[in-house]
Amino acid sequence: MKKILVTGAAGQLGSELTTTLRNKYGIENVLAADKKPALNEPGPFYCLDVRDASAISHIVEAHNIDTIFHLAALLSAVAEQKPHQAWDINMNGLINVLEVSRRHQCALFFPSSIAAFGTETPSMDTPQDTIQRPTTLYGITKVSGELLCDYYYRRFGVDARGLRYPGLISSKTPPGGGTTDYAVDIFYAAIKSQHYECFLQADTQLDMMYMPDAIDAAIALMTTDGSRLKHRNAFNVTAMSFTPRQLAAEIQKHLPGFTIAYSVDPLRQAIADSWPRHMNDSAARIEWGWRAQFDLQEMVKDMLEQIALH
Repeated sequence: MKKILVTGAAGQLGSELTTTLRNKYGIENVLAADKKPALNEPGPFYCLDVRDASAISHIVEAHNIDTIFHLAALLSAVAEQKPHQAWDINMNGLINVLEVSRRHQCALFFPSSIAAFGTETPSMDTPQDTIQRPTTLYGITKVSGELLCDYYYRRFGVDARGLRYPGLISSKTPPGGGTTDYAVDIFYAAIKSQHYECFLQADTQLDMMYMPDAIDAAIALMTTDGSRLKHRNAFNVTAMSFTPRQLAAEIQKHLPGFTIAYSVDPLRQAIADSWPRHMNDSAARIEWGWRAQFDLQEMVKDMLEQIALH
């Protein structure tokens, strides 16, 4: 990777990934793009709607881009509220980026999600290769994106790679409308008021990952020798799996006065109930050496320390 474009760079994953890539490859070699500027750091930035294929092509041509991290998308809860817009952005944006990658021989990173599975998928130790019948619009766009990336690799040789992310937890950027947002919001509430109203049931177990691991996984996959990869795209990756009750209990070890109550949002609860409880990520471990660094205890400790510094 010499010249990199990050779409959706102002989002939860994009903002931190952009910073890490710039630290690693140089500020001027990593272009950030989003519909609105929201990065408080130096470096090239483009206002970009990924539905505008000519604008994407112009940026890639002008800067000799060789790698694209395509993160622009509407997330799960927002997508259910705006399904037509979500399809337009998530799918038409991806096909535009794939076409630009085909024409300009760019490598492409596409993040999928645990949302790409569904109620018919085994919920525990979810296999890398299994039935995928998602019941949410976001999940439908993710499994469709996985298939498109595989198609562009087989048909046109586009070096498209990707991960199925679990819920992502960040100490630096706010969540953007996902079903696992509670696992970020709870920390701010714990420090500010020592109480949190959770929108999921206490025993809702979901896969999660701390943002440093999510970023490391993306870069590690994109820098792996492609000849090692059997799957190339849509690798299961996970780091920890817990419920709101378990997360609250771990926070209480550091903040004994913290309390939690539950005011369940039926929409987000239904989405969560359709997702796996824990994915099997052995394919990623075998094919490119994936291994998470943060478990629940280490993540909670670091989150509280980082948020307290803000």
